[in-house]
Amino acid sequence: MRGPGRWAVLFSLVVLAIVMVFPFAIVAINAVKSPAEYSSDGPLSLPDGLYLQGLVDFWNRVEFGTKLWNSFLISASVAVLAVVLSVLNAYALGIGRVKGRLSILALFLVANTLPQEALAYPLYYLAKAVGLYDTQLSVIIVMTVIQAAFGTYLLSAVLGQFPKEILEAAAIDGAGRLRSLWRIVVPISRPTLNVLLIFFFIWTWNEFFLPLIFLISNDTQTVPVALAVLQGEKYMDATMSSASALLGLLPAVAFFLIFQRTLTRGVTVGAIK
Repeated sequence: MRGPGRWAVLFSLVVLAIVMVFPFAIVAINAVKSPAEYSSDGPLSLPDGLYLQGLVDFWNRVEFGTKLWNSFLISASVAVLAVVLSVLNAYALGIGRVKGRLSILALFLVANTLPQEALAYPLYYLAKAVGLYDTQLSVIIVMTVIQAAFGTYLLSAVLGQFPKEILEAAAIDGAGRLRSLWRIVVPISRPTLNVLLIFFFIWTWNEFFLPLIFLISNDTQTVPVALAVLQGEKYMDATMSSASALLGLLPAVAFFLIFQRTLTRGVTVGAIK
């Protein structure tokens, strides 16, 4: 690669290293450093050995296994349900061409731009009224609707360009709308759906504001909420704070690395004819 393209790649790598890699490396180093080493040598020094007691203490103090399960349950449920709901909505709007399609898409676009702070007050009292407050189901329902609004808007544009000849051939063979959706549209659109599934999972995993409002008991909290509440309630030394940050980051990073190829194929599939 020559010319401006090479410098653009180098600049992007430098920015990535400064913004993401360097902070993550500092957190990882301090997570396995003893408080005495941190106090004497500072945050940028390398540890003399692996000090894992901070990780163990933090895991036991916040019951981190329970928080991991809550985050995984909520994130996986939201990702799957939001993709399914987005496909159904986009099939009707993008291929079915229902009446008022543009108005409905504009409504979904507005829903994507609304700040969560504006939704917190009515959603809080609605959850209290229906008896879902402080349950994972309340967060699953709210986050599914929020994520599906974005998914519907995106998939409607994708399915709006879907080849009509394929669907017409399927209709001639006797396939109904639902059968055409699950046997033709979904398999062809699978790369895009996989990208949405991964993004929905990561976005929901990192969500903090709405779970903070809806989940107040220790048994229902997610990982981001548990990290913030613990650091706000009790004193934590720097090494334990780094241990908590590392344990909070690792699941999302591992999930991204596992599905990296799926994400790459989904993003680039539309660029290759």
